[in-house]
Parts: sequence; C-alpha cells; structure tokens
Amino acid sequence: MTQLKLPLILVALLSVPLAARAESANPCADLTGLRLPGVEITKAELVAAGTTVPPPYPGAASIGPLPAHCRVDGVINRRKGVDDEQFGIGFAVALPDRAAWNGDFMMQGGGGGNGVVAYPAGAGYAGDTPALNRGFAVASTDTGHKAKTGAFDFSFMRDQQAYLDFAFLANAEVAGVAKQIIARYYSKPAAYSYFVGCSTGGREGMILSQRYPTVFNGIVSGDPAMRTGLSNLAIGQWIPVAYNQASPKDDSGKPQIDKFLTDGDRKLFMDALMKECDAKDGVADGMISDPMDCEFDPEVLSCKPGQTSGCIASEKIDAIKKAFAGPKNAYGTQVYPGFLYDAGIASKGGVPGLLSMGTRGIFGPYTTATELDVDQAALHSSDPLVEPASTNLSTFSLSGGKLIFFHGDSDPWFSPLDTLGYYKSLAETNGGAEKVAAWSRIFLVPGMAHCGGGPSLDHFDMLSAVVRWVEKGKAPDAVIATGNAFPGRSRPLCAYPKHAQYTGSGDTESAANFRCQ
Repeated sequence: MTQLKLPLILVALLSVPLAARAESANPCADLTGLRLPGVEITKAELVAAGTTVPPPYPGAASIGPLPAHCRVDGVINRRKGVDDEQFGIGFAVALPDRAAWNGDFMMQGGGGGNGVVAYPAGAGYAGDTPALNRGFAVASTDTGHKAKTGAFDFSFMRDQQAYLDFAFLANAEVAGVAKQIIARYYSKPAAYSYFVGCSTGGREGMILSQRYPTVFNGIVSGDPAMRTGLSNLAIGQWIPVAYNQASPKDDSGKPQIDKFLTDGDRKLFMDALMKECDAKDGVADGMISDPMDCEFDPEVLSCKPGQTSGCIASEKIDAIKKAFAGPKNAYGTQVYPGFLYDAGIASKGGVPGLLSMGTRGIFGPYTTATELDVDQAALHSSDPLVEPASTNLSTFSLSGGKLIFFHGDSDPWFSPLDTLGYYKSLAETNGGAEKVAAWSRIFLVPGMAHCGGGPSLDHFDMLSAVVRWVEKGKAPDAVIATGNAFPGRSRPLCAYPKHAQYTGSGDTESAANFRCQ
C-alpha cells in the first residue's frame, strides 16, 4: 500500500532531534519529551528481556517471556466529561530494540467494553510467537475510558465523546500517534501496518476498513461483535423465551431455563448430531468440518406417542429448532441470523454453548418471559455509530488492503452466519465474489466458541497469513490450526467456501493428510 506523505510539521519534528538522539544514552526515556498536539506521553521505560506479563483475565495464559523493548504510555485528548469524570484515550506502544525491529507496526484490538490498556505484546492469533517477539512495534488502547466494574462495563456510554471514541474514533487516533512515535524512535516510518482483533476487536477491525481505509495495510477481524444489540436480542431474549416455554417451572411458576435440558438430553442430542455430520469430512474425529453441509434435523429425536426413552420431549425439540433458527418478526422476516448445529453447542465452562445455558448471560440474567414481541425488541437494537455495516471497501481494496475474517462455528454470542452474511454481501458492492477473494477471505473454525475454546483447534496464526498476503502477495487458501482440545492434532482452516477433507490415507491427526475442497 502506498504510504501517506508525512505533514511538513511532522517532518520537522522528526528531523530536528536526530543528531542529539544518536548520542543519547537512553533514547526510550527521550520519548517523554515528544510533543504532539493533544498527546501526553506519561511514561517511556525500558523493559528487560525475559519479562512475563500476568494473565489479562482468569483462565487466560500469561504472555512472554518478551524481548527487550521500550514501552511508551500516554493519553490522547485528556478531558473532563459527564459528572466531571476524567476521560481520555489511553494507549501503550511497545518498541523492540532497533536491531530487532522488523520495520512493521501491529495494533491489537480490544474486547468487551474495552476500558483497559492491555499489554501491547500482540499475542492474539499470532501462533506461538507474539508480534513483539517477532520484531513488530505493537500498540494497544482502552479506546477512551476506564472500566470500573469489569470487562462489560458500558457506563462510559453516558458521555457522548467517550461513546464516539469507543465506537470508531479511538483506534485510528492511537494508530496515528503510534506511527509518529515509531518514526521518531527508529528514525523512519513503519513500512506496513496491521490490525488484529477478536470480538470487540473484530468489530474495530471492520470499522477501520470502512471508515479509515488507508490506516492499515492488513486487518484480521475475528468473531466480530458486529451487531451487539441484535445478537443480545437473539441470545438474551429469543433463545431464552423459546427454552422457557418448554422448561420445568419452580413452585412459583417461574421457568427454570438451566433445567431445560438434562445432561442425558444433551448427550442424546450431540450423539445424534455427530453421527449425522462428523464423518462427512472423511473421518469421525469429534469435529464438523463443514457445518453448511450438515443436514441434521433435531426432529429425529422427538419422542413419539408412548415413547419415554432414547428421545427428547417434542416441546423441547420444537424449542431448540426455534432457538437455532434465530429471531423473526411478526411478518416472518429474519431479524438476526440463526446458529449452526456444531460440535461445541453443548459446551460448558467459561463460554457455555447454546444447549447449556444457565440462568445468567454476559450482560445479566436471561429473561424468564415466555413471550417476546420481536418487532418492539428490535426497534432500538441497532446503533449505526457502532455497527460496521458498510460494504463499499473500494478505497481499502484499491489501496492494496487485505482483510481476513475468522469466526468460530460454535460461537454462542455472535452468529458466524452474521459474519458470513456480511462477507457474502461484499460481492455485490465490490465487483463480485471473485474480485473480493483477491483481497478478503473468511475462515470458519469448527467447534470454536467465542474467540476460542470449545472442542476446536483454536490456535492459529492469522497475523502471518495477512503479512504474507500484504507483503508477498500470497493469498491464504489455508491456515494450520492446533488446540488443547485435541492434543497432537492439526488441521487446515480453509478459506470459505472450502473445508478440510481427509484425503483417505495417512495419519488422520495430521493436517498434511487433509485438503481444502
């Protein structure tokens, strides 16, 4: 992608201190003296090689050991907002030693409601080696506010500017500042710039491709939180209401959704699903490689009159079919896509599957209602400030930009069919599917829950895939995946519409014996 020319004032800013910096004993600390409009550099310190970053949240892995680097922290546009609360776009940039820098810049996306400046290591979806260890300069941001009550604290939205920063402004602002810091530290600008994120970070990547199409050369958007209001309608209301109608009631008549299915029901359901669809890829391995070709109908498990075992009550089957079909309004119009029948839909744990719902979701208790007015519920469920709906990416693509999507087939929060639907819609606006495939690909991940987990191979390197595409012109037809759920196993993740198929010979645990078809 053609690099934008630096403004004359920035050229002057960068050129004046070069001689002095060459003689400096601590060029990292010198960055505290960098003056940029609206930007405060609050700290610039050297971080020793071997540093390990604690897990960002319970259950996550620690990050590191990291290489020696300069960490720069700062705030953009610090201000007082609603109720005199302090706001500002917090950010951090990690700069590897000059001899180790690969010449590129990577920005990592956020998650949930953001509000935290995560360590800028670039560890997500980069395979075994974080981007910082590979020589990338890496940036992260809280997108303009501080979380006070956890990962899903959206109280900042009462402040209009904070909401605008979160919705679409902050990442581009931080990217611009990070590029200037990089140019100052290394005495030259980054050659290429990349953005990698999942969930909220996936949405951010889409926003950047649509609203700031020349900021990043390559973008990876995973399990994007595209239409949070409508996905919440599906997960928080449509599905619970369907299940409530067939759930046992407590003494007060309140539905007990956590008892909608017994463990025996779930096992019976999953056994039948896997029997029907698991081996379609040539091997029965606990994974459904092509859920689009899975023609499983839960109706086969519905109890017949007088049948009491080896089946599931017909009202429960009807509820499951309704839930997975997704919300429709009174006219039968699909309001939000349905969900796939996949290997991870009955998962329990950190991200329960769609057949293992408890009484509480990520945004609060599930509704106990047994009726839902979809038209009314959907009325205020869309927000154009946040939603990445635009499909005209002509500037991004004509500038050489490359956009990779991935989505877990068992994501219980955001339907993979919504992301796939967006990807397909790019064809109409951008010259057809073949032209779109020249700059964008989507990978569906069998069994994977939201951004990871589930009976899946959820460990893969999308960063290298987008870098090779941008810098070498090599489009990613397949990306190799592994995961803790299946130790010793590897598979190719295939660019849609292809899927991994066993060749018929060789070790079924090795990706080398699968082809994309």
